[in-house]
Amino acid sequence: MNFKVISPRTIKELLGVITSQQGAQFRFGAGYSDLLLELKKQPIEDLTVINLAYLTDTQINSIEVLGDGIKIGVQVTANTLTSDVNIRTQYPVLHEAASQLASRQIRQVATVGGNLCTASPAGDLGCALVALKAQCEILSAQGTIRTISLEDFFTGVRKTVLQSDELLYSVFVPSNDEGKEICSHFIKIGTRNAMEIAIVSLAYHFQLSDDKITSAGAAIGSVAPVIKFVGEACEFLKGKSFSNVSPKTASEFAAKVGSYASPISDIRASDWYRSEVLYNISKSIFEKSLE
Repeated sequence: MNFKVISPRTIKELLGVITSQQGAQFRFGAGYSDLLLELKKQPIEDLTVINLAYLTDTQINSIEVLGDGIKIGVQVTANTLTSDVNIRTQYPVLHEAASQLASRQIRQVATVGGNLCTASPAGDLGCALVALKAQCEILSAQGTIRTISLEDFFTGVRKTVLQSDELLYSVFVPSNDEGKEICSHFIKIGTRNAMEIAIVSLAYHFQLSDDKITSAGAAIGSVAPVIKFVGEACEFLKGKSFSNVSPKTASEFAAKVGSYASPISDIRASDWYRSEVLYNISKSIFEKSLE
């Protein structure tokens, strides 16, 4: 693989490089866990890689706790997510998704931005963050920032809303409501335990008050061209007692989740199998309350 590498150190330098590359073939590189594999399969002639690994900007490299949530810079690695105490206690679904991402070695270098911008329907971090109703901050070469929901960031398989002069800068996750109990998990189904791409994934983050579900977020992966936030299923749960969900209610919830899916058959699983697994794991959320 032959390509030119430019390594800006500051955001100002980065924006200048992006501007200079308009009309040319360029890609962003960070942890390179996905990019090098892509370029090996499909080399790009006269490619320039804008290397983000040496950026010194603290916002792009850190997790910042704010009054109304947390801001995660796109250069934050999956390993950093797994070791962050606030994420582990307040957003378990994201902690679990990061912990299940590839191997320990890859988690050391794989970044939030790389995982999201790859825009895989099977993206672990993307599924968890969509369930958390995350917002994206997108930085343009002109220095302006626009904010959209992460759900709307994905437009197709390996496609995003990013324009050629834009960069995903950070992800904002809103705070939990004060005093609420959290029920938050990431379920990933694959054909083997290690280094697995999800056949089906389900992320959910519920907030409870006196066992009543007051806020619900859930997303599904690997069963549609993009990661989907299952809004109607989430609304259906509001006001229900989590520990007393009936079998009928659990089945209705699972059916509503499944209505967002449009799975395909491929070498890893059939569309029928994906639909069945999604239905079953959606019901399994309430298994403890059904025992």
